[in-house]
Amino acid sequence: MSTPLSPLSDLSSDSVNDAPGTDRDHGGVGLLDPSLSQSRRRMLDLVNRLHNTGVQVDIDLPQIAVIGSQSAGKSSLIESISGITLPRATGTCTRCPTECRLARSDNPWSCVVELHSITDKNGEALGQSRNEAFGDPIFDKSEVEDRIRRAQRAILNPSKSARIFLNDDFDDETTEISFSRNYISLQISGPGVADLSFVDLPGLIASSRGGNDREIEMVKSLVTSYIEKSSCVILLTVACETDFENQGAHHLTKKYDPDGKRTIGVLTKPDRIQRGDEMNWLPLIRNEQEPLENNWYCVKQPSPHDIKEGITWEEARERENDFFSVTSPWSNLDSIYQKYLRTTNLVTRLSTILSDLISKRLPQIQIELENTVQKTRTSLAHLPKPPSSDPVGEVAGRLYTFVDALSRILEGVPGADGLLQTIRPAQEAFKRAIRSTAPDFRPFEQHDGSICDAGFSDPDFLVNEDGDFSQAATDEEAQAIFIDQVLDRAFAARTRELPGHYPFEVQKSFIAEITCKWEAPAKVLCRFVHNTLAQHVKDLIHLHFASYGQGSLEQRVTILVQEYMKRRAQAADSLISKFISLEQGSPITLNEHYLADYKAKFLTHYRGARQKTQNPDLSYAIESSNSTEYLGMQDILAGLANLGLNGVAPEDLSKLLPPDRMDPALNIMADVRAYFQVAYKRVVDNVPLAIDHELVRGVGRDLLPTLYGGLNINGPDALRICRELAQESPTVAGKREELLKRLDRLEIASRELVTVGF
Repeated sequence: MSTPLSPLSDLSSDSVNDAPGTDRDHGGVGLLDPSLSQSRRRMLDLVNRLHNTGVQVDIDLPQIAVIGSQSAGKSSLIESISGITLPRATGTCTRCPTECRLARSDNPWSCVVELHSITDKNGEALGQSRNEAFGDPIFDKSEVEDRIRRAQRAILNPSKSARIFLNDDFDDETTEISFSRNYISLQISGPGVADLSFVDLPGLIASSRGGNDREIEMVKSLVTSYIEKSSCVILLTVACETDFENQGAHHLTKKYDPDGKRTIGVLTKPDRIQRGDEMNWLPLIRNEQEPLENNWYCVKQPSPHDIKEGITWEEARERENDFFSVTSPWSNLDSIYQKYLRTTNLVTRLSTILSDLISKRLPQIQIELENTVQKTRTSLAHLPKPPSSDPVGEVAGRLYTFVDALSRILEGVPGADGLLQTIRPAQEAFKRAIRSTAPDFRPFEQHDGSICDAGFSDPDFLVNEDGDFSQAATDEEAQAIFIDQVLDRAFAARTRELPGHYPFEVQKSFIAEITCKWEAPAKVLCRFVHNTLAQHVKDLIHLHFASYGQGSLEQRVTILVQEYMKRRAQAADSLISKFISLEQGSPITLNEHYLADYKAKFLTHYRGARQKTQNPDLSYAIESSNSTEYLGMQDILAGLANLGLNGVAPEDLSKLLPPDRMDPALNIMADVRAYFQVAYKRVVDNVPLAIDHELVRGVGRDLLPTLYGGLNINGPDALRICRELAQESPTVAGKREELLKRLDRLEIASRELVTVGF
């Protein structure tokens, strides 16, 4: 075969330039036109360099993708545009993308072949594109076909060195994989070469006869990954020898470009149209059927027989021109549609579309790059710090920071979700539980029906101190202790006491019945504080250690802290038991004034309530003594004063009544109830204090040395242990590596953008 030439070099021929539908060569076509800005040409070079960085993974870069079904004439079109010969074989020839970067140059024609890897041998995405030169530059076009064939085999055998396929002969046609997303890059430059870049994608497999179901989906997915991007210009090849509606590439294009704004249609093999069917294709050229914003084109490429006979590219263009000039119905098209025929017109249009797209997209690309760089840096900043070169110091520092943060929580921090704020409701509940064990003494006989109607409430001085804990007699009849019951117990307890005297064991028995109820709510409070503290500590451990290493430090710290908390909870529980045990022993208090004051108040309260039931008239008179409606009381007090009994108060008149046989019981009730107030206030302070000292604050005491000792980071194996603890999670390490590679290619791409002004 004769040395192929670039199709654009044919434009110097008058026979071609004078053909209908073509333009005269006045210095070049497309980006070769000197009237176009030199900056446009630089921008195309810039986009090519951006592709080299692999940043197309992150940013939608302008690109032309050539797609079509198998045997749609796609390879012939690529050859015609690029001026090189692609490998030919039975079945699908293109099994990986082939990128063609064409650039005009005053230097001799050359082609550089590179392998661009964006996935590893398992098909998983690489963090950064890996570019590898595949052999030395080629200066003879006839050598390109063999180099591409070898490059494709290197791509399809990713576990083997590319040099094997570059230098050695190979007879085995089997490959490790059928298709690959990794691609071959052809950088072609020379005089008369168009400034154009595009990528040739594997042909879509129409049925299982052309490949298995897995391969069909694999190719479809590969093609989709290109054409779904909004900056991808789709060069859709449709063979005229096959029914239009049966070509899958057209349907796939409609899915991702339904309005046809970025699709250029190319009809191939017009010489193979069945006689009489030619007119069916003209509505496409006229953009009447399946209209596209950039129209449909029609080209005719050399047949396999022509290629076998060694036709040159100059001859191929001449034959294409002759075909459209003399063959009906193409030759009969109006001149306005002639510009949509022939490869040269297609190349001109492609160059213009790509240059316009690049010019429009570059400012947006710069903004997108800056935003993506910022997002990547933010993602890196949110990752845990990489392992330190001083793992012992880092682990020790993290432990200290954790213990310091825990100490602040134990001391108390503002906010509704603080530890102390969380346990306060439980402390209040404990106080109410202890307060509710107060004996419900009733200063009247058990079978006095009036109590069932009137009930009995706490005195005002208790309500002011503790709130209203009174309960209706009908609700608490079973817990009420009536005065006759108290007296009966007192009589039963007498031994050798004088008449009217009763042993202190009566008061002690009532007090013991009360204090035995205190241990359960105290233990409930301790368990609640322990559980609440454990959750706060667990959250704090997760906050400080979850992102460190592979989680083993968090796990070990959690175990050590839980065990330490368990010991502190046991100490708190033991101290609570001691406090309760002390209360269950002999009643004692040195707060004599406090006790005496309460006894006097309760005794007055009980007697007043009893008098209301036994002497209601006198009680009413005493209560109404200051009322103008009840003047008799004033007369009585005045009469007593005349007898020399000065200073008598209305309430003193009750002392004139005969002795109440229940007076001993009233004294016992007042003793017990007064002591309860002393002991109750003591317990509701001491139990929370014990829990706070031994458990809450106790966890913060000696925790740091406990962790050091438990982790053994002060011992001879400290360095080894801390290195193991600092070993980073593969997930985090992989994420960091991916982000660093992304940041690297983004920054490289950003630097490339500086070379072109907007």
